[in-house]
Amino acid sequence: MEYQTQDLKKGVKIEIEGKPYIILKSDFTNPGKGSAFVTARIKNLETGQVIERTFKSGVGTGVTVPDLEEKEVEYMYSDLEGFNFMDQATFETIHLTTDQVGDAVNFMQEGIKLKVLYFNSKPITVDVPNFVELKVVETDPGLKGDTATGGMKKAKMETGLEIKVPLFIKEGEVLRIDTRTSEYMERVK
Repeated sequence: MEYQTQDLKKGVKIEIEGKPYIILKSDFTNPGKGSAFVTARIKNLETGQVIERTFKSGVGTGVTVPDLEEKEVEYMYSDLEGFNFMDQATFETIHLTTDQVGDAVNFMQEGIKLKVLYFNSKPITVDVPNFVELKVVETDPGLKGDTATGGMKKAKMETGLEIKVPLFIKEGEVLRIDTRTSEYMERVK
């Protein structure tokens, strides 16, 4: 099935020339002269590359519905070749390379539930939840009395991720992290 230009909205997953993409942003333009068009920023789901494409209204877009499937998995462990997950429905082991996992590695601790996106029955990428809870393994002690300024310091999390945290955070505390921005949200009680 081919998409029409009015279907090309933010968050829609599409296939162009045999590659899966997700639309990050789309703008409809109807100039006074000439035909209307949609300009879209799209992200390749396999490589993460972001490009801009223009689609004219009333003309075939060449954009189709991709053969995508999401499966819930549990992260088990990493090895020299990459990362191993267990499919929650079939209990089979799924192996993904370091490139396929990408930045998600910063948020994965053993036992975390994730989604793996399949394109044409092959796993291509990992989708982490918007928020994860990670333990602080290394940070400088905060300076006493220096909490009113809202200062920040670096902290290293159990996955190796380094983020900025408020001065009152101590080693061993568990923090909620926004995976979209890699920012500290709050302490977990």
